[in-house]
Amino acid sequence: MSESQDSSEAGSNRAGKIKRIVIAVIILAIVVVAFKVLNIQDKLQQALSWIEGLGSIAPLVFGLVYVLCCIFLISGAVLTLGGGAIFGLIKGTIFVSLASIVGATAAFLIGRYFARDWVAKKIAGNPSFKAIDEAVATQGWKIVGLTRLSPVFPFVFLNYAFGLTKVRLRDYFLASWIGMLPGTVMYVYIGSLAGDLAAIGGEREKTLTEWILTIMGLLATVVVTVFVTRIARRALDKKIDAPDAASNA
Repeated sequence: MSESQDSSEAGSNRAGKIKRIVIAVIILAIVVVAFKVLNIQDKLQQALSWIEGLGSIAPLVFGLVYVLCCIFLISGAVLTLGGGAIFGLIKGTIFVSLASIVGATAAFLIGRYFARDWVAKKIAGNPSFKAIDEAVATQGWKIVGLTRLSPVFPFVFLNYAFGLTKVRLRDYFLASWIGMLPGTVMYVYIGSLAGDLAAIGGEREKTLTEWILTIMGLLATVVVTVFVTRIARRALDKKIDAPDAASNA
């Protein structure tokens, strides 16, 4: 292959990357503007007021709205608080927990089956990314569980991000459900204390429980960062050592 062809391909790849970055930035900007213009959080509070008056079908409609928010990358914090205000602590925790894991799994499957092949092609020629991806496949449940405990990693984006890795659906499902449960209980409890949908968006001081879970989340952030770095490094070392062993054989 000539140098001109190499430079042409490199230029084409660079242009493609720039194009994808620009598209991603545009999409993100559209999402941010849409949140501001449409005032999504107010719309969710209005939806909660409507759901509250639906009687026996309220949990089903609540769950459907929650799942749709997960799919469309809309934070479900207001819904979680609202679940506590409408249904109380016990029922609210059950409904929110079920809805959040169904929504998280739906987004995960969309990410896996609509984007996974594209990502696989992109990392096929990159040993570093491939090694990290395979490391996640073997230790995925630990990474998923720890990131779910951490407030630094956004819930709605993680759902799609994990779909692009090789983590098994079963591991993702169970680790996500268990990892999200402490935060779910906390926010549902706060919502149940408010007892009024109009009060869930107000500013207030953190309770002792919130501070404890926040500290736990920050610790989980440190742990998951160190953990991911270590397993990625080990996977890369194995990839590097394998060719050397083959050449010396």
